[in-house]
Amino acid sequence: MEKILVSACLLGRRVRYDGDAKTISSKILSQWQAEGRVVSVCPEVDAGLPTPRLPAEIIAGDGASVLAGSAQVVDHGGENLTEAFLRGASLALQLCQRYAIKVAVLTEHSPSCGSTHIYDGSFSGAKRPGAGVTAVLLRQHGVRVFGQHEIVEAQRVIRAL
Repeated sequence: MEKILVSACLLGRRVRYDGDAKTISSKILSQWQAEGRVVSVCPEVDAGLPTPRLPAEIIAGDGASVLAGSAQVVDHGGENLTEAFLRGASLALQLCQRYAIKVAVLTEHSPSCGSTHIYDGSFSGAKRPGAGVTAVLLRQHGVRVFGQHEIVEAQRVIRAL
């Protein structure tokens, strides 16, 4: 039975930058959990960043730009966290490889996990199209990445595998 990578904060773990969770209620997610299919990940915490922590955003690009070395992930205090975000993405990819995971459901807007939109780097709350570092790295290795509002679509892909 296929395993699915899921952002830990969506599962109720208090790992977000503000020390909170972003728990979602979904019959599909509950079914995956009951079947033992969910592999939990928080790339930022797994890379050693503390909870809580200052919010971070990608400056001058998106996750693809960070992976290419042309953009940085910086926290609101100005600290460059790029290496931690790259390490977290690599650890998430290792989980996918270990468990032969082909589908991930990650937290939208995150500089790690955002799959279609991320914050724009201005720390103003503005969002723009783009994907986070982990989402891009997983996609580069064949993992289908969905946001938390796309669980039905993720389920369709899993059923087709």
